[in-house]
Amino acid sequence: MTGPKDTGALTRAEAEAELARLAREISYHDERYHGRDAPEVTDAEYDALRHRNDAIEARFPDLVRDDSPSRRVGAAPSAGFAKVTHAAPMLSLGNAFDAEDVVDFYARVRRFLGLGADEAVEVVAEPKIDGLSISLRYEEGAFVLGATRGDGTVGENVTRNLRTMGDVPDRLTGDAPSVLEVRGEVYMGKADFLALNRGREESGEPPFANPRNAAAGSLRQLDPSITAARPLRLLAYGLGEFDGAVGDTHWEYLRNLRAWGFTVNPAAELCRSPEETIDLYRRISEARADLDHDIDGVVYKVNRFDWQRRLGNVSRAPRWAIAHKFPAERAETVLESISIQVGRTGALTPVANLRPVTVGGVVVSRATLHNEDEIARKEVREGDTVVVQRAGDVIPQVVLVVESKRPPSAQPFEFPDNCPQCGSLALREEGEAVRRCTGGLICPAQAVERLKHFVSRDAFDIEGLGTRHIEAFWREGLIARPGDIFRLRDHGAALAEREGWAERSVANLFAAIEERRTVPFERLIYALGIRQVGQATARLIARQYGTLPDWREAMAAAQDREGESWRELTDIDGIGPSVAADILDFFREPHNLEVVADLEAQLEISAPEAVAAESAVSGKTVVFTGTLETMTRAEAKATAESLGAKVAGSVSRKTDYVVVGSDAGSKARKAEELDVEILTERDWGALIGR
Repeated sequence: MTGPKDTGALTRAEAEAELARLAREISYHDERYHGRDAPEVTDAEYDALRHRNDAIEARFPDLVRDDSPSRRVGAAPSAGFAKVTHAAPMLSLGNAFDAEDVVDFYARVRRFLGLGADEAVEVVAEPKIDGLSISLRYEEGAFVLGATRGDGTVGENVTRNLRTMGDVPDRLTGDAPSVLEVRGEVYMGKADFLALNRGREESGEPPFANPRNAAAGSLRQLDPSITAARPLRLLAYGLGEFDGAVGDTHWEYLRNLRAWGFTVNPAAELCRSPEETIDLYRRISEARADLDHDIDGVVYKVNRFDWQRRLGNVSRAPRWAIAHKFPAERAETVLESISIQVGRTGALTPVANLRPVTVGGVVVSRATLHNEDEIARKEVREGDTVVVQRAGDVIPQVVLVVESKRPPSAQPFEFPDNCPQCGSLALREEGEAVRRCTGGLICPAQAVERLKHFVSRDAFDIEGLGTRHIEAFWREGLIARPGDIFRLRDHGAALAEREGWAERSVANLFAAIEERRTVPFERLIYALGIRQVGQATARLIARQYGTLPDWREAMAAAQDREGESWRELTDIDGIGPSVAADILDFFREPHNLEVVADLEAQLEISAPEAVAAESAVSGKTVVFTGTLETMTRAEAKATAESLGAKVAGSVSRKTDYVVVGSDAGSKARKAEELDVEILTERDWGALIGR
C-alpha cells in the first residue's frame, strides 16, 4: 500500500504542480459546500487537502499562489438573495490536526507578540458547530440585518428568514452597544434532522445528506415560511463591527452575549496552556457522540482582544484563532475507471471514477489522482480496491491501494501522450509534475474552460451565463473569446429561438452582460486566467499599477529581466519570480494582447478603491529593516498592510519610507544613497498614530 508522497520529499516542480491542483480542487469544493450546500466530500477529507496545501506552502513559501486556498474564504454568494457587504470580513480558520499543531499555535502567538516565557497565553476553547455561519447586525438594540458568510466579504441577505428563528433576538436585553454585529452558527440538532428527513421521505421528497446541509438549505429558502417550519437553532460565538463596550476579552464577550439574549456554547472553557487545551479537546472528542448536534472539532481563540487586534489576520484567517479538527474519515471502494480532465491551462488531471460509497454521511463517486506521478507512486490501477479519504468538503482523494484485493486482470495505467480533447501532444516539461496539452486555444477544453473562468463568480460574475450556456455558445460559434460575450446581442434572434429560451430570458441575459461592462480592475485581471494569478495577486497588481494601460506598459518593459520594471514587479510582496514569469508569458503571446485590447475597447474599467484612505501611509511603499524593539517584523508588516501601505522587500527609488531597527545594515545604506526617507520605530509609530 502506498500513500501520497511526503511533502518533505517533493521536488520544487512537484510542489508547484500540486499547489495548482489543490487550488483548483479546494475552490471547487468550497463552491459545493458554501455556495450550493451540496458537498461531495467530508470535512476530514477537505481539511486533509488544506493541511497538505499549507505544508507545501510552508516548505516553498515563494510558490504560494494568488488563488491559494490559504488566501480565500468560502464561495461567492448565490444569485437568489440580495448581496450584503460585511462591515468586517467573515474569515475562515486555520486548522490544527494534532497536539503538535496546537503547541505550534501557542508558540506562533508568542513569537508574533514577542512575549516572554513566563507570560501566560489564555485561549477560549469552544466546540466547532457544523452549520452555516451567520452575521447578525443590531442597531440601538434592534435586529436590522442578517447575512450568510458567502465569500467572506459579500454574503446573502437572509434577514427575513432569521427573524423566524426563536434563538435570534429581535431586540437585545441589557446595556448593549449602539452597533453590534454578532457572528454565530445556524445548525440543526440530530434528532430534529432525523425527524425532518422522515417527513421528507414520507412526502416523496429527497432527504438531506446531513444536518449541516439541512440547516443551510432550510435557512436559504426564498419563502421564509419554509424556514419557519424547520427546527433551526443558533449558537453565538463571534464579533464583527461594534460601537460600544463588549468586554476586554472573548470570555467577557461570551458572558455579555448571554446577558443580551443569545445562546452560547455551554461547553466553552478558558484554557491557560497547550496541555489544558489538548486535554479539553480529548474530553470533547470522547463526548462527541452524545451531543445533540454535530461538531467537527474545537476552536481555540486568544482570549485578550488587544492581543487579537495586534495579531490581526493573514489572508483568509485570523492569526489569533485556530480550529483543531477531528480525524479524517475513510472508506473502501472499487476504482472502476480513470478519466482525464483538461483544465484551462492545458493541465491533464487524472480522476478516479469510483463505485459510489458513503463517507461521513456523503456519497462519494469521484476522487482526484492529482497527476501521473501520483498514480505511479500509489500504483493505482483500474479495478483496484482503494481507500478513499474525505477530509472536508472538497473532492476526495485516493489515499492508498489495497493490494491484497487487486484483481489479476488489473493493468498499470498508461497516461496519455496526447490530449483526449483535441489530440495535440501532451508534453511534460523538465522539472514539472504536470503534463500539458500543447494545443492552446485550438483545444476546445482549454478554450471553454477559459471562458467559464471569465464569467465565474469571482471574475465577471455574469448572472444567467453558466457552464452549460458557455459550452453551447462555444460549440455553435457564438463566442470564441471573452470579448464575444459582449457582442452576444448581435445574435439575439438566434438565442430567442433556442429551446428553453424566450424573449424575456434573452433580455435578462443581455441586461446582466451590460451590467458587467463596468468592472473593477482587479476582477478583470483575475478573469484573464493568467496562470498563478488568483484573486489575491490580482488585487496586488491592481493596487500597484492602477490602470490597464499602465500595467500593460509596465509588463512590456518588464520583459527585460534586468530592468527596473522587472524588479518592481518581483518586489511586490506576494509576487515572486515564478508568478512574475507567468504574467510576462501571458503578455508575450500576441493572441492574449488582442484579447486584452478587445476587452479594453468594450469595457469601463474602474480603478481599485483606495485601501485605508484615512491612513497617512495608504499607497506608500515601506521597507522594514533591522531588529525592531516595540513589535516583531511580522506585526510591523501586518500593521502597515492593514493601513493600505505596500510592504516591499528591497529598497528602490520608488520606496517612500524605510523603517530601521537596530543593525539595519545594507537596506539603510541603500536608502541613504537613494535619498529615501528613513524613519525610526518611534517616527513610524507617530506617522501611523500608534
